[in-house]
Order: sequence, then structure tokens, then C-alpha cells
Amino acid sequence: MNQHIDSSAKIGENTRIGVNAVILEDAKIGENCLIGNNVVIHAGSVIGDNVRIDDNTVVGKKPLSSPRSIFKVPEGLEPARIGSFCQIGANVVIYAQCEIGERNLIADLATIRENVSIGDLNIIGRNVAIENYVNIGSRNKFETNCYITAYSEVADYCFVAPCVATSNDNFMARDPERFKHFKGITMKTGSRIGVNATILPGKVIEEDGVVAGGAVVSRDVPAQKIVLGSPAKPLREVPEAQLLKNNLDKT
Repeated sequence: MNQHIDSSAKIGENTRIGVNAVILEDAKIGENCLIGNNVVIHAGSVIGDNVRIDDNTVVGKKPLSSPRSIFKVPEGLEPARIGSFCQIGANVVIYAQCEIGERNLIADLATIRENVSIGDLNIIGRNVAIENYVNIGSRNKFETNCYITAYSEVADYCFVAPCVATSNDNFMARDPERFKHFKGITMKTGSRIGVNATILPGKVIEEDGVVAGGAVVSRDVPAQKIVLGSPAKPLREVPEAQLLKNNLDKT
């Protein structure tokens, strides 16, 4: 079988590795894993037990930097780490210094940038992009084609619907003043964002706050309130039956 597995790599028992896989120096793969065809696992990456990684996925990629980029690639990035029982789809790219907890599902074509921390039991949907310097808790759902901008914080039990767009630069790449104000979004525990909504830089969605589909959020969203429109304004309270405290056994 055509593979490249560096002699320093450590492969656990009962792990199967597909055709044309490349596993580089000092990578560690746990037991009972399934590594698909054409998968590349970069040097030093650590993968737990019972992990499935589908065809053409890359783990531990080093980021690129254009001469025009305002943020340069950090030196000495740590290898990527993926916890046990994760399922990772085809054509996923997971960058260096990305730490992913256990039992996460990361669907086909997703991208997770460097300096990202992800907890346990999240669902990251098809073609989701999570940019650098993002911290994500546990039991969140990020649905198809949503975009989580750099320097964002997402707590636990949050929901992000398809095609949600978030942003971190109110100056849209003009004016040096922008360097002082870069800030992604903050989603507090149990907050939710509806389909095709846009969240502007630095905005906070408080606990159990809800952004309706298609809304443009230009102000913080209060706890347990639904906001609607462009610009988004409070509409009403979140129904009692939808509050997180009444749904913990269902999420």
C-alpha cells in the first residue's frame, strides 16, 4: 500500500490507515482509529483513540501569510491536538495549534484555523469556517456555511444557523485606528443566531439571547430576548419553553 509513515510516528493498535496517507515526524495516533485515503497528518500532531478522519483531510497545517497581512504567522506554533471519539469528515483542514476536545463531529470541507480551542461534543457543519484566536466551549452547533470570525468567544450550548456571518473589523481594512479595535463576537451560554443573520464586530449575545433570521446585529443582544430586523431591535422575550434551563436534557 502506498503510504508515508515516518519512523518516529506512533500508531496505536487496531488503527487503519488508507492509501496515500502521509504521517509525519513524531505524530501520535491512538488506538482503533480510521485514517482515510490521502490524509496528511503534520509533524507532532496528536490524535486520540477511536477517531475517524475521512479522505483528503489535513491535520496540523501551518498557516500562510501574505506580505499585505496585518497579522503575521506566529513563531513556534504547537502541533494540533484532537481528542478521542471525534469524527472528522472529508477535505477538512485543521491548522497547527488547534486543540479539539472529545466527541466532536466536524463535517466535510470545514476549516479550523490556528490558535483555536474547542471543547467537547460540538457539531461543526459542512463548510463551516472558524478563524484564528477563537475559543469555543462544549455542546454547540454550527450549521452549514456559517462563518465565525477571528477573536470570537463562544460559550456552551450555543446555536449558529446556516450562512450566519460574523465580523471583527468596523473599519473594513482602512485607517490605522482599526488595529486598536479588532474584536470578534461573544456568544454567552445558550445564545442562538438564526439563518443568514449578520453580527457586527464586538457585539455580545447574552445568555439565552436570540437573533432572528436575517437580522443585522449592531448592538448587544440582551439576555433572554429575541431581536429582529436591520438594525436588530428587541421583539419579545424568549418563550419559557425554549430557555436552556428547560432543555438541558434535549441538547
